[in-house]
Amino acid sequence: MGRLPPTRKYRKRKTGRDPVLPPAGNGKLRIKQVRSGNGHSYRMKRTLEALGLKHHQAVVVHDDHPALRGMLRLVRHLVQVTPEKEGSK
Repeated sequence: MGRLPPTRKYRKRKTGRDPVLPPAGNGKLRIKQVRSGNGHSYRMKRTLEALGLKHHQAVVVHDDHPALRGMLRLVRHLVQVTPEKEGSK
């Protein structure tokens, strides 16, 4: 009997798949949590909390600044970042 294929937990991560943040600017960023903080370090969980993301699929809008960029870099695999359009909520 052959060996079973690897489960999702043990598959190797494909390189080059980290999403790229939009270029820095003075506008606003729309941040959506796309993955749960469960199973990640307490630092990542605290960073999500500091961003105002309380649960999966939560969306927040923040002004773009260097401190925010640092937080987003820490949890970039858990969130999706897009520039906020002018005139939106």
